[in-house]
Amino acid sequence: MNPAPLGWLGIVRLGLVQMSLGAIVVLMTSTLNRVMVVELALPSVLPASLIGLHYAIQVLRPRWGYGSDVGGRLTPWIIGGMAVLALGAIAATLSTLVIVEHRFLGIAFAALAFTAIGVGVGASGTSLLVLLAKQTAPERRAPAATIVWIMMIFGFAATAGTAGHFLDPFSTLRLVTVTAAVGGLALLATTLALLGIEHAPGAAAAKAAGQTGGHAAKPPFRQALAEVWAEPSARRFTIFIFVSMLAYSAQELILEPFAGLVYQLTPGQSTKLSGLQHGGVLLGMLLVAALGVRSGADKRALGSWAVGGCLASAAALLAIAFGALAYPEWPFRTTVFILGVANGAFAIAAIGSMMARVGDGHRSREGVRMGLWGAAQGVAFGLGGFTGALAVDVARHLLPTPQTAYGAVFILEALVFVISAVLAAEISRNASSASQPSRPARAGKTLDLPLATAQGAHAHD
Repeated sequence: MNPAPLGWLGIVRLGLVQMSLGAIVVLMTSTLNRVMVVELALPSVLPASLIGLHYAIQVLRPRWGYGSDVGGRLTPWIIGGMAVLALGAIAATLSTLVIVEHRFLGIAFAALAFTAIGVGVGASGTSLLVLLAKQTAPERRAPAATIVWIMMIFGFAATAGTAGHFLDPFSTLRLVTVTAAVGGLALLATTLALLGIEHAPGAAAAKAAGQTGGHAAKPPFRQALAEVWAEPSARRFTIFIFVSMLAYSAQELILEPFAGLVYQLTPGQSTKLSGLQHGGVLLGMLLVAALGVRSGADKRALGSWAVGGCLASAAALLAIAFGALAYPEWPFRTTVFILGVANGAFAIAAIGSMMARVGDGHRSREGVRMGLWGAAQGVAFGLGGFTGALAVDVARHLLPTPQTAYGAVFILEALVFVISAVLAAEISRNASSASQPSRPARAGKTLDLPLATAQGAHAHD
């Protein structure tokens, strides 16, 4: 008799790991980015390049996922990756001290630190999602994704808000101290959360399946990746993930500098603003989860939430762009919160669908499939952050004020979100059409249980 899959408590424990990962990352992508641009007066493209470097490392995610498909324990990869991530984050903040005295040496040090951050995020994050997908029963994958991702966003919001309090009055040494504390707590929480979890019944079943399925049944990595890419559903979803995350990430590195330059917010205040935005993301996820829970939900509902979230995100970005011209009367914080809610609505649909689809297509390719989508997300985040920051630098040379320069970039990002909405609508139509032949002629029940469960349990993956 096969052991039972991972229970809800085990899923929450894995959510603590994802929350720990998010707590470290948010300091690097928001606070440290803002400090380099505003306090150190560095061009926006520099921190964007560093963060883009850590995302570029994510192209290795399919290979890491393939390794998990072949077999072996995942816990050491998750804990080891978290340790590398924490050390890389501390080194990145220390590099700001070096940049003040020796700019080029400091930048080289920062590049090494962000490379470590990329390795840590990729190794820990990919292995965690594969562990979650493999040890969770198919009907629980979407709600499990919801729990784990909401906990990560909570980690974003809580860390940004709490760190904001401890960063004022700002000093670089204070930033290093806060980052070291967050990194240490994240590593401790990860280690405690994973103690014995791969020895749980669900883990034993997954390990046994790997042994009986055998390494002999596994093709070479390139063949496995080619097989997954040849799946129309996986390929279309990869493109959607790339474009939508490109739009999502383009504002990540410029929103806090925008708040500092246009609205004169301090580092602590702009960090709190990031916490407010992520709080909106969390609310958006919870709202979609609450509104989307209904038995027998139409599988097109996931696509509807993705389309609506992308369009709402575009509208919020346009409001921020044109609201800057009305400064200081415009309710900037409220608009940023609304942007977070819209981002959360789209993200919950996209990532929940990712978890629901991970078992579709070729068998025993969950790791490669998840790695492919993770790579698309990582590359898009890196490219989006870099191009967003570069566009701001160019716009500030061409346009007369920071308001107009940043506003022009926000408008371009809104257009990319509109394109994402079109792609999401097409995926929804194709999925609906593909499911029609699979319905029995006399049955009223749908066979699309994974997607229906994803939409209903949705919180986001």
